[in-house]
Amino acid sequence: MRLYTRTQLILVSIASLAIALLISFGAGLLPLRAQEVALAPAKPAGQGSEPVALSPQVQNAVLADTLPGFSQDERENIDVYERLNSGVVNITTEVVTINWFLEPVPREGGSGSGSIIDERGYVLTNYHVIQNAFKVFVSLADGSRFEGTVIGSDPENDLAVVKFEVPKGVRLTTIPYGESSNLKVGQKVLAIGNPFGLERTLTRGIVSGLGRPVQQDSKTIIRDMIQTDASINPGNSGGPLLNSRGELIGVNTMIYSPSGGSVGVGFAVPVSTAKRVVPDLIKFGMVKRGWIDAEYVQLFPALIEYMKEQGSPVPIDKGLLVSTVRRGTNADRAGLKGGTKAVRYYQSVFNVGGDILVNVDGMPISSIADLYSALEDNKPGDSITIQFYRGSKLMSATISLSDRNESMGKR
Repeated sequence: MRLYTRTQLILVSIASLAIALLISFGAGLLPLRAQEVALAPAKPAGQGSEPVALSPQVQNAVLADTLPGFSQDERENIDVYERLNSGVVNITTEVVTINWFLEPVPREGGSGSGSIIDERGYVLTNYHVIQNAFKVFVSLADGSRFEGTVIGSDPENDLAVVKFEVPKGVRLTTIPYGESSNLKVGQKVLAIGNPFGLERTLTRGIVSGLGRPVQQDSKTIIRDMIQTDASINPGNSGGPLLNSRGELIGVNTMIYSPSGGSVGVGFAVPVSTAKRVVPDLIKFGMVKRGWIDAEYVQLFPALIEYMKEQGSPVPIDKGLLVSTVRRGTNADRAGLKGGTKAVRYYQSVFNVGGDILVNVDGMPISSIADLYSALEDNKPGDSITIQFYRGSKLMSATISLSDRNESMGKR
């Protein structure tokens, strides 16, 4: 048995106590720092570096502490709603109608939802929510109601931007942009809106499909729509479709229902489209888009048969016949040729014998709606490649696009 002096025993005791304190401090330090980082408020813009991006593990740990007794999925839903529901507004409109005495009178219009995208009072919503509106009203989560102004609208993507004056001292909750290019079928999504006038309702679902083309009218196809089974009922239109982090990935737009009821397939405009068009809507009030200056006729069976009888059969049955190309336009400079023989079909008069446009910027063209869709994301001045048939020969050309609004205004 080894013997120790009194001095040695004192030194060993002090060393053991120091080691125990260090171990205890080290064990408690890491959770404390993680909690401090997770709960630290973000610095205002322009005052230092960007907020620290937290890992999902840290976020879930914080939510587990603040929302005990709920599953992880429930905690995510609750967190997104509590953080962002005040960033979703209710939009109502007034329209003008004519009474029995042929006098213009205001009446209640439709209603929908919108996402606050800027603290200055800019709200992103659907075009059909504010269409034909004489007055637009924006209601916030606290019940306050403001008259808004339609800053810009884009019927081709069913998007619009409304602005209202924010009272001094009021800080708005904004819905942050996310990404829609990396979405996956099966991913959880959340929708916040005002269905049937029930304010700030949360529904959940999944991404059911991606890249869906939805035709609105004879000239408009909304491309790359997000399909979801999250409930999008009347009043949800214009509200945000969010991912599990609370980022805007789409603008809820419509529900397709074979029965005419509220059970069906929901669609949302992807946020990538919104991010592209919103700057133009705020700056110009419209979206600047490119155009090919020519007049077109969609091929149809009677026309194809007529061309065959005239000894000039067309090599395809789908495409756009170039009826007229005015001298000096971009179509003329690119070498497109219009028709030379005028024909009448019911009330329409057009020229036959011209080129047949079949592909624009890599997209097959079989209708006027396809042409609008192919040029929807192109700006004036962009150079694109087109393909067309001249007789039986397939040709291609590069064309610099004009401004569609100016081109249409000259007709």
